[in-house]
Amino acid sequence: MDILTFLPFIVLIGAMFLMTRSAKKKQQAAAQMRNEMQPGTGIRTIGGMYATVKEVHDDTILLEVAPGVHAVYAKNSVGAVLDDEEYNRIVHGESAGLEVDAPVVPDDASSLTDTDTDSDVDDAARIDLGKKPEADKADDVTAAAGDESKDKKTDGESDAK
Repeated sequence: MDILTFLPFIVLIGAMFLMTRSAKKKQQAAAQMRNEMQPGTGIRTIGGMYATVKEVHDDTILLEVAPGVHAVYAKNSVGAVLDDEEYNRIVHGESAGLEVDAPVVPDDASSLTDTDTDSDVDDAARIDLGKKPEADKADDVTAAAGDESKDKKTDGESDAK
């Protein structure tokens, strides 16, 4: 047998070994991070929720998700243990001793009221989504009722013939 025949298999086995080795290192680092949690530590769950650790047990942790609101989570649900500065910056909006007077701008239109949207956009710039105003809907309902009565008459007339 020639060595060139086995070379692809050797390369494949080597690549698999390297991939599993790096994955094991990541898992060990995550387990070590979770085991080093202490009460008072800020964390982010794998779902993206920020909370403060209140109690640490073998497989679970007690989190304070809001003042006075506690929840029990599995240790595996911790995505990251944050240092105090980063946790306060994210949760409380506190920067590292810097006072910023910049206005808060929403990243979506959820804070706009109906009067804001109506005054900012004229009727010509609106996009038609196929929705009808309430007055047109009422007309369509009465027209549909009239169509049904015509259909009934047509069906009755055909029976009589």
